[in-house]
Amino acid sequence: MRPIVRSPHPHARIMDVDVAAALAMPGVLLVLTGEEYAADGLGFIPCQDACQTRDGAPRADLPFPALARERVLYVGEAVALVVAETDVIARDAAELVEVIYDPLPANTALDCASKDATPRLWPQCPANEVFYATQGDPQSTDAAFAKAAHIVRQRLVNQRVSANPLEARGYIGHFSDDKYELYGGVHSPHLFRTQLTRDVFHIEEDQLRIVTGDVGGSFGMRGALFAEIVLVLWAAQKLGRPVKWAASRTESFVSDHHGRDVLSDAELALDGDGKFVGLRVLIKTNMGAYLSIKGPRSPLNALTLLAGCYKIAASDVSASGVMTNTVPTAPYRGAGGPEAAYILERLIDKAATETGIDRVDLRRRNLIAAADMPYDTGLGLTYDCGAFEEVMDEALSLADYAGFAGRRAASLMAGKRRGVGVCNVLEQTGRPSIEGADLRIGSDGAVTLAVGTAPQGQGHETIFKQLVCDELGIAPDRVSVITGDTAKTTVGGGTFNSRSAVCGGAVVEIVKQKLIERCRDLAADYLEAAVEDIEFSSGMFEIMGTDRRMSLIDVAMAAGGVGEAAEYSPEAPTFPQGCHICEVEIDIETGTVSVERYITVDDVGTVLNPMTLEGQIHGGVAQGIGQALLEQIQYDGVSGQIVSGSFMDYAMPRADDICDFTSGSHPVPTRSNPLGVKGAGEAGTVGALPAVMCAVADALTDIGGGDIDMPATPERIWQLLAKGCGP
Repeated sequence: MRPIVRSPHPHARIMDVDVAAALAMPGVLLVLTGEEYAADGLGFIPCQDACQTRDGAPRADLPFPALARERVLYVGEAVALVVAETDVIARDAAELVEVIYDPLPANTALDCASKDATPRLWPQCPANEVFYATQGDPQSTDAAFAKAAHIVRQRLVNQRVSANPLEARGYIGHFSDDKYELYGGVHSPHLFRTQLTRDVFHIEEDQLRIVTGDVGGSFGMRGALFAEIVLVLWAAQKLGRPVKWAASRTESFVSDHHGRDVLSDAELALDGDGKFVGLRVLIKTNMGAYLSIKGPRSPLNALTLLAGCYKIAASDVSASGVMTNTVPTAPYRGAGGPEAAYILERLIDKAATETGIDRVDLRRRNLIAAADMPYDTGLGLTYDCGAFEEVMDEALSLADYAGFAGRRAASLMAGKRRGVGVCNVLEQTGRPSIEGADLRIGSDGAVTLAVGTAPQGQGHETIFKQLVCDELGIAPDRVSVITGDTAKTTVGGGTFNSRSAVCGGAVVEIVKQKLIERCRDLAADYLEAAVEDIEFSSGMFEIMGTDRRMSLIDVAMAAGGVGEAAEYSPEAPTFPQGCHICEVEIDIETGTVSVERYITVDDVGTVLNPMTLEGQIHGGVAQGIGQALLEQIQYDGVSGQIVSGSFMDYAMPRADDICDFTSGSHPVPTRSNPLGVKGAGEAGTVGALPAVMCAVADALTDIGGGDIDMPATPERIWQLLAKGCGP
């Protein structure tokens, strides 16, 4: 067991680390610091996203050690680790590790990070900016704005949040016979194996096995290569025995990588008919003190998704990654999709208010039509298919949008305010990335399916069994599904970006067909017929026009067992799309927001399992409601301490914060993968952020609520109501 000594300062030099008293405590096995880390030649945690600076040069590689050595850059950064026989002993010994710090000036606020007076974290990052990326055509956009009939502008805050999965992070490291093993919840075991062996431990890939089980949630957070992963493996190697670490909930708030933390300045230009002729957006994202393994991914994704579901004649969008003395940020459910949708849909609602055009009509005038597909957005993406207007119309019908005016009047009579948000949203999922699968039927008829994905509650086992069992004609309890084990599959991309159905499901379909064809050849021999005369259906091979048949399982067993392996990467990403409609009611006495109605209609391509789909949508919506109304990581501006470091201070959504959802499906299968699926894991969150906040803003528009930021807490709304002095 081991705890970690963490920095109490947001920025400080490490003058000395004295571990003598801790080492002297009975039961303590090991105490390690940054000095030993450097002495053992361990490498830095890498960032895999390639991006550039404003002058076009590659971004700086900022050294990210698992243990700080010369200075600490945020509260919670690991400084030393203590390994002991029991957790209690380890924690007591950690209290005896004496670290002498020399505090340095610090900054935790994104909006101050680039100011001249703000301390610089890294000499490689002028004005604390580590990367800058652009998309679009600045010249055409300038011309469009110069001729526009209407221009709307808005500054939007997408606050910092914590993933807070049901099951906190924990890892077990093991070392024997010159090989490492890691057990714990991670998104991408094969990717982590490559980066740990290549960048940190400098060993061959076959010297590390990673096994991840079906853990209680991730939401993007388990996609980061954390210091604790490195530390349990390193400590196990030093001791020659297994080492375990598990986070407490309080520790998670300062060690789990955070999400979002985006400040956006956006402008939308419209012509006299309400058509979108120009879009300008600057996204400034707080990267924290270090670049996490996929740190830039969210802002880079957001840039390409800012066109959303709409025709925008010209766009000029950019993203700036800024370093501060805070916990590093990483992709959080949607990874750029919610950020982009929030910016665009809030802008459209503001345009509707300022021009007097109905919000639905304004959207309808600008939606990309099915006849426009494939559609090049001008921001690096080409949508292959979709029925955006049909999806919106179906959602409007389910929501009884025509009856909203009556419901608003009834709320007003009751002394409350009611607002509605109607948002069309789109995300990019299943981008080209390799996935592997191995399907085997043993001589005893047992079926084993190994896939490279790593589930965190998405129902992988259900879906993969469904894909295999239906066509092979076998019962689900006959199939064992193995996921997230680098020793069982040769390749695997992992679980993120809604890729498990797109990539994992597709490779399962491919390997299944390979196994069928392999067994067809064997069946032809056993049935003494030509291969072309053998038909296959529902698990049975049959000679056409006869009653001579043999099951696939019997064929495999007769052959002493049969197996096939496959690899797959899609040629292009998919673009699931949906319309979300939310109605809220606000209590003018308290400022409390009640979500009264929530309707979604989603196009996720081919629907593999309606129940798991609805569960994914509902969970994503609940997560979006939580961020919109309740959740926020806050730092004290002077001390740099997190002041929302427990569930007493960080408000998570509860059952009474959420209403019953009405879900509809409008599948438009894609041709970019064998199953026609588009993915659904992030859909609910992408739509919920703008839908909820557009509804809140609508309820408060007459008193300046159109510019309200998340989270729309009772205090924030009450102050707005008090200032507006109106019902």
